[in-house]
Amino acid sequence: MLKIFVSALFVSFALFAKAQHPPVFDAMKIDSSFINLYDLNINLVKYSYKPNGIKFLVVHDNEDTGVKAGFDYIRWSGGELIDCQYGGVRDYNFSYMDDVYRIDPNAIYTERGINTRLKKDEFSSNEVEKALNDAGKKIIDFYNPKSTGYILTLHNNADGGFGISSYLAGYDLASAADSVYINFEMDGDDMLYVTDVRLFNSFKKANVNVMLQSKFAENDGSLSVYAMLNDIPYINVEVQHGHIEENLRLIEIAVAALKEHGMIKKE
Repeated sequence: MLKIFVSALFVSFALFAKAQHPPVFDAMKIDSSFINLYDLNINLVKYSYKPNGIKFLVVHDNEDTGVKAGFDYIRWSGGELIDCQYGGVRDYNFSYMDDVYRIDPNAIYTERGINTRLKKDEFSSNEVEKALNDAGKKIIDFYNPKSTGYILTLHNNADGGFGISSYLAGYDLASAADSVYINFEMDGDDMLYVTDVRLFNSFKKANVNVMLQSKFAENDGSLSVYAMLNDIPYINVEVQHGHIEENLRLIEIAVAALKEHGMIKKE
């Protein structure tokens, strides 16, 4: 009987090692941790160049605009980016005991989130939920927010489907928001999502689209909820696919705010 469903193996390898998301530039170092979730292999790849306390996390494997913008930032300013690679799709898709399961990898950071958002053919297995919980812990441990002092994620969305207006009163995600600030000269798909009021005020002052998560937001297993429950400042830089220049601009604004409030721990 298989007793260990999630395992991590830490490996350091040279620049020429296989990478799912180029371009990797000269002098960038790569480390990996591997998670085996039944028949799904998840590779957590950490790209680093002149580590300086700035660390990005990308949890969806089909959101490469964020990866490229993160690389652009690191090339000039230094830092680290952890990219979750599992086949170039959004959701985890795997099978266990002939049952098929699917879940958003941004839903595995609380037990409640896993239980409510796991999609399956029949009944959910407690072992599957435990394996997903362990996978979420592996990702958090590899990112290590205790050492950074924050969580900084990079996400991308499609044109017109989801954006800052989704959090306004009367819209689907209004209950998740405490406060919303909109710069109507920006594309509504490009925004910042935060859990800390100090960061919200800094981004409002910078005149960029920003949403402050409500303390009563649904426990959906997301990293933002995990961060709120564990009192960790959280920023999601969310832009439309292809908006690399705006992605980089918002990254720079996000990093400046983290520095302004002393949220970046010196390593």
